[in-house]
Amino acid sequence: MAEIVQQRIEDRIPELEQLERVGLFTKKEVRSIIKRATALEYKLHRLIVNKDDFITYIQYEINILELVRKRRAHIHYQFKREEIEFPIIHRINSVFRRATNKWKDDVQLWLSHVAFCKKWATKGQISKVFSAMLAIHPDKPAMWIMAAKSELEDRESSESARHLFLRALRFHPNNKKVYQEYFRMELLHCEKLRKQKKELEQAEMDLGEYEFSPEILSAKLAEVVYRDATGKIKEAEFVISLLNIAAIFDFTKELQDSILQDLQANFTEDSVTWDFMAKRELEAPGAGEELQTARGRASDINRREERCCQVYEEGVQSLNTEPMWTCYVAFCLERLKRKTNVPELKEKRQERLLGVLQRAHHSSLLKEDYYKNWLQILLLCGDAEGAATVAMEATQRYRQSVSAWSLSLQTLMQLGSRDVGRLFQDALTHVHSKESLPLWQLQVQWSVANQSPEETEAVFKRGLLSTVPAVAMEMKESYLDWSHSTGGYKKARKTFTSLQENRPLSKAFFTRMIWIEKEQETPKMNYLRDYYERALQEFGTLDDDLWLQYIKEELGPMGQPENCGKIHWRAMKFLEGESVERFTSKYTLHQTGHL
Repeated sequence: MAEIVQQRIEDRIPELEQLERVGLFTKKEVRSIIKRATALEYKLHRLIVNKDDFITYIQYEINILELVRKRRAHIHYQFKREEIEFPIIHRINSVFRRATNKWKDDVQLWLSHVAFCKKWATKGQISKVFSAMLAIHPDKPAMWIMAAKSELEDRESSESARHLFLRALRFHPNNKKVYQEYFRMELLHCEKLRKQKKELEQAEMDLGEYEFSPEILSAKLAEVVYRDATGKIKEAEFVISLLNIAAIFDFTKELQDSILQDLQANFTEDSVTWDFMAKRELEAPGAGEELQTARGRASDINRREERCCQVYEEGVQSLNTEPMWTCYVAFCLERLKRKTNVPELKEKRQERLLGVLQRAHHSSLLKEDYYKNWLQILLLCGDAEGAATVAMEATQRYRQSVSAWSLSLQTLMQLGSRDVGRLFQDALTHVHSKESLPLWQLQVQWSVANQSPEETEAVFKRGLLSTVPAVAMEMKESYLDWSHSTGGYKKARKTFTSLQENRPLSKAFFTRMIWIEKEQETPKMNYLRDYYERALQEFGTLDDDLWLQYIKEELGPMGQPENCGKIHWRAMKFLEGESVERFTSKYTLHQTGHL
C-alpha cells in the first residue's frame, strides 16, 4: 500500500512544481498539500474503505482547483493549464470512477460526478459518466431525461439525445415525463434548424447539395412522437400537456390544431378536456377600441368569461358529473377572487357563481369544500335566510362529515338560529364518535355563550361520558376551566376532586388545577403536593418534566427543600427508558443554575 501511495504522490510533483514556479502557491503551501494528500491517499487504500473518505478526497482536490482559479484571476496568469489543472481534473474523475464502481447504487454520487464534469468543462467525460450510470440505473426515468438533455444542451447533439430517449422508452414505454421531454427535444431541434436556415439565407451562403428537410422543419418528427405517445397513453391531461409544450413554439400552428382536434374527438368524456377548452376562450383576442377604458376592458373580460361559461354549460350537459361541476365552480370562484374596480363586473361574477353553486347542489354534485365558499358569499351579501338554508342542506348532503356539520353550525350560531341545540344532537348522532371532538368543542362554546349554567353543565357531563378518550379528556379540561371562571376556586376544586379518579386523564387537567391553586392569595402547599402526587400516579413513568416541576415547587418559598432528595430518588426509580437520562441532565442543569 505504501508503494502505491508513494507513486501517487510522486505523480503530483510536476504540477506542484509548476504551481510553485509560476507563483500560484508558495513552497510552504506545496509541502502542506503533499502532507494532506498523503494522508488522504492512505485512507483510500485501506482494506476497508469508507465512502466519506472518497468524498473528502474529492472535495479537497476541488478546493485546490477553486484556489488555483482565484489566484490565476488575482495575478492575471492564464498559462500552463494543461500542466496544472488538467492533471487535477483527471485525478478527480479517476477517484469518482472508483467511488461509483464501489457504491453503484448511490445516485447522489453519480450526480455529483456529472455536476463536476459540467462545471470544469470536461464535456467529453459527461457522456461516459451518463452511460455508466444508466447501465446501473435504467429504472430511473429522470436519469434518462437528464442524460438526453445533457447531450442536447452541453454537446449540442440532437442525434445522441434522440437515441437516449428511444432507449429510455424501451425501459419506460408508458412514462409521461419521458414522452413530454422527448416531444420538447424534437421541437427544440426543429427550432434550432429553422434558425440556422434563416441565418444562412440572410447571409446568402451557397449550401451546395445540403438541404434542410421540409418535413423536419415543419415539426413532423415531433408529430411522430406525439402520435406514438397518445397511442400508448390515452389521457386528456397528458394530451393537454403536449399541447402546452407545442404552444411555446411559434411554428407549431398546424400541430396544435391537430392536437386540439384529437382532444375534442377522443376525450369529451373527461372533465379536464372541457375545462381546458373553456379556459382557452379567455385567450381569444378582444376588440381594440373597447380596451382604451376600464369599463371597456371590463366589458371585454365579461364577454370572454361568458364564452367560457357557454363551453362549461355544454360540458355539464354532456358530462353531468362531480368533476365537471367542480371545474365549473372552480373557474367561477377564481374569476370572482380577481380584483376589479368595476362594480358591475364583480356583481356579474358573483351572480354567475351563486347560480352555478345552486345548480350543482340541486344535482347533488357539489363538492363539500365549496359549501364554505357559498356560505361566505351569502353572508357577505347579507342573505341570512339563504345562508341558513344552505347550511341545513349541506348537513343533509354530507351527514357524516365533521367539517360540514362544523361549518353549518358555525353559520347558524352566527345567525342566532334557535335550532342550534337540536342540530348539535343530530350532528353527534350522525358523525362517527372518534371524529366528534370539534363538535363537542363547538357545542361547549355555544352553550357557554347562549345557555344557562345548568344547561352548560349538562353538556359537560354528557361529554364526560364519551367513550372517545380525546373527547373525555378535553371535556374534563374545559369543565375545570369553566368551573373556575363561573364559580371561582371552590367550584374548580370541587370539580377537580370529582373528576380526578375518572380515567382517561390528561396532564393538562392536573397542571391547570396546579395553576389555579397557585393563583390564590394564599396557596396551600399540601393541596399542591396532592395534585402533583396524583399527576405522578398517572404520568410518573414517562414525564420527566413533571418530576422536575415538583422539585422546583418544593424549592420555592412555600415548599420544604428537604423533600427534594426523596422526590429525586422516586423519580430515578419510577422513570423508564430515555426519560431517566433527560431527567438526570435537566436536574443537573437546574442544580448548577443553567435551567
